[in-house]
Amino acid sequence: MWVKLCCLLLYFLALFVLARVFEAVAWYESGFLATQLVDPVALSFRKLRTILECRGLGHSGLPEKKDVRELVEKSGDLMEGELYSALKEEEASESVSSTNFSGEMHFYELVEDTKDGIWLVQVVANDRSPLVGKVHWEKMVKKVSRFGIRTGTFNCSSDPRYCRRRGWLKSTLIMSVPQTSTSKGKVMLKEYSGRKIEVEHIFKWITAHAASRIKTIYNSEHLKEEWNKSDQYRVKIYLFANLDQPPAFFSALSVKFTGRVEFIFVNVENWDNKSYMAEIGIYKTPSYILRTPEGIYRYGNNTGEFISLRAMDSFLRSLQPEVNDLFVLSLVLVNLMAWMDLFITQGATIKRFVVLISTLGTYNSLLIISWLPVLGFLQLPYLDSFYEYSLKLFRYSNTTTLASWVRADWMFYSSHPALFLSTYLGHGLLIDYFEKKRRRNNNTDEVNANNLEWLSSLWDWYTSYLFHPIASFQHFPFDSDWDEDPDLFLERLAFPDLWLHPLIPTDYIKNLPMWRFKCLGVHSDEEMLETFQDSESDSDSENKEVFSSEKEASEDDELNTFHRRSEGEPRCGAETCLCANKYCHHEPYERKVRSYGSYSAAGDVEPDWSAWPSEMLHCTECVVCLENFADGCLLVGLPCGHVFHQNCIVMWLAGGRHCCPVCRWASYKKKQPYTHPQPLSNDNPS
Repeated sequence: MWVKLCCLLLYFLALFVLARVFEAVAWYESGFLATQLVDPVALSFRKLRTILECRGLGHSGLPEKKDVRELVEKSGDLMEGELYSALKEEEASESVSSTNFSGEMHFYELVEDTKDGIWLVQVVANDRSPLVGKVHWEKMVKKVSRFGIRTGTFNCSSDPRYCRRRGWLKSTLIMSVPQTSTSKGKVMLKEYSGRKIEVEHIFKWITAHAASRIKTIYNSEHLKEEWNKSDQYRVKIYLFANLDQPPAFFSALSVKFTGRVEFIFVNVENWDNKSYMAEIGIYKTPSYILRTPEGIYRYGNNTGEFISLRAMDSFLRSLQPEVNDLFVLSLVLVNLMAWMDLFITQGATIKRFVVLISTLGTYNSLLIISWLPVLGFLQLPYLDSFYEYSLKLFRYSNTTTLASWVRADWMFYSSHPALFLSTYLGHGLLIDYFEKKRRRNNNTDEVNANNLEWLSSLWDWYTSYLFHPIASFQHFPFDSDWDEDPDLFLERLAFPDLWLHPLIPTDYIKNLPMWRFKCLGVHSDEEMLETFQDSESDSDSENKEVFSSEKEASEDDELNTFHRRSEGEPRCGAETCLCANKYCHHEPYERKVRSYGSYSAAGDVEPDWSAWPSEMLHCTECVVCLENFADGCLLVGLPCGHVFHQNCIVMWLAGGRHCCPVCRWASYKKKQPYTHPQPLSNDNPS
């Protein structure tokens, strides 16, 4: 998880640097920056009209360029970034979909139950034509959708009883706006009563009703009273302008942030005395002033703070967020982090997507579970102070220059989703390249596995998990004396061989101790051949005597070993290894090891036991392949202490036999030092 989080942070850093590169390229080619002011006099009539439509300032008839330019100047300063965004939005000219209501319940759920938005609905009466034609309605939908106003069509033929109850006997236009200034309040429906069925007149009617919800100040005394008043709103935004009514984007934001931010329009058109404005720091109009408990902030002075709906909406959301905004942000970040698993995971393509689906489900479940107690805590009344301090921290951090850069980058990449996805894909491919290069030396099979091999291993895992073979009865210790050893009986009950064995992952194999077998003194082939020839004649006379004595000792050792096993002792002790035949050694080592295998000599060769881990038993032969350890070969030790060739034991364990070939101790379980239990006393207490 931390690796994916670091990768996501690196991706955000790359996006930030890339945005600065784009700004430098744009400055080099055009000679201006996005924050540079534009003189409206130098713009054409088409560009000025585009700016007016984006800001939501209506005009009727055929206005001249001078009138349009004055409206732009009165609504706020124009920056190069805003002009570029407005022109790109006009060139896109994508059609906006409109909702077709199926009946009363559908209309109620979307229109009357929506508390934080504006709806424009065209009602078509029975056997009547619509009030607005198809062409004008499409223009109307495209115009109002810029300001977050949703549109729909209700055909009374689908629910005539509801239309009669509402009084919709003729085709009309219905507008829904919040009735009160509180969050999640009631909604009121208003019907269009104008005579002119034109797009501009209908738009003026919409903006007039939306602007009526904004508090308007017409004189300095009213401004002084409002400025010094303290009420429920902790954040207020003032528009000081010489306009008849606020722009449409300002009115639409007042509906969207109902209950969170109070919008106030100060009309300074007929003011003679502006001394109080100078006292509070307002020296020019138009000005967008944000007043918080921490101070005053002038909107429009930093990067990305344009006079548009999208820019101011992003600014206010970061300044006064709702719980829903934070949840959506955390959801986006968590899913972006989870998708990093598609590139970090190595192996077959199907394996990557299976791991990705698992990660997405896990991360989203944890996110929802972690948000539930947060929502519960926010309902507690004694946490209001903590909530206020959190909002204060948000306001401090989001009025910095760095925060304005982040908001500008967010608007840029959200308006260019193809660029965002391509950079995310490129970042993921780089992660995949470096991760594959890092793992190639460790596990080549995992990196080069194809889809068929991985599906085969997945099927084997599934079948082995469901139908693991049951152990046979041949290892069942019928000859154990459990009456005299109750500890062994309890151990058998805790780990019975007749139970289904669970599937054991093979990841522990990588963590087993591994080293190379080395000898202290290895002679050359000629010296060892001469030594073998010289000692051959001497050893013939001694072999007969030694053979008889070794045979008797061997029989005694086997008998003693059998008795020890029947008494419940482990097959391998701390000083003895019975698994490695007669060449295993005891401590202290009284005789030197005879070496076989690659050097095949009869000379005295002593293995270098200092290279062995302390918990491993000393032996010179692998019980799996029954071959002696050659000088320089790789050895692997199990938790029980037995040692084998690396290839031999890996093949043994990977085949599903997760136990030692000698003592059957679990190869994934650490072995505690065994102490033989004391026999129970047969003497009864007096």
